[in-house]
Amino acid sequence: MDGVYRVQRHFYDATRKYYLLGRDRMIAGLDVPPGGTVLELGCGTGRNIVLAARHYPQARYFGLDISAEMLISARKAVEREGISGKVVLERGDATAFDAQALFGRASFDRVFVSYALSMIPGWEKTIALGLEALASGGSLHVVDFGGQDRLPGWFRGGLRAWLTKFHVAPRDELRELLESEAQRTGASLEFESLFRGYAVHAVMRR
Repeated sequence: MDGVYRVQRHFYDATRKYYLLGRDRMIAGLDVPPGGTVLELGCGTGRNIVLAARHYPQARYFGLDISAEMLISARKAVEREGISGKVVLERGDATAFDAQALFGRASFDRVFVSYALSMIPGWEKTIALGLEALASGGSLHVVDFGGQDRLPGWFRGGLRAWLTKFHVAPRDELRELLESEAQRTGASLEFESLFRGYAVHAVMRR
């Protein structure tokens, strides 16, 4: 991943804002309690943590990413925003992380994953670990590519072919997996399709 992002990290946010739809909506709906804790899995350039901190300035933020290159950009973004004192960023695998070892705490009020599941091999483990990292009463928030089922076939095919070039694959079985995890853990699930199926947004509450 470092090889992929060594160059891309410099213009990642400028280009992704045009097609990573639904991120801001998800962040606005995090509803972080005062003094709460927020963990982002696959924090990338830090763009989402910075935006979340603007919405919820009293919260504390934690982020992990497998790419050391992306974390360079994330730390710079956090420094520019002047929020280094309430953000902790560490290198970690979203499919096999130990929050206690990385951050000195095992649970968080909010955990979110934004357009990362479609890039992570073994992404199912990320969902399971995200749920395990929730404090009592916490919630897991996910936004990612949907199945594009209500968009023209030519658009769907073209989008998927283009995403493949960047090692991205929409997880068509995401809803089924979330429903299974909700049943396994006793969590509630809200799942919605956005922009005619272009993206999906899900919230799981424990």
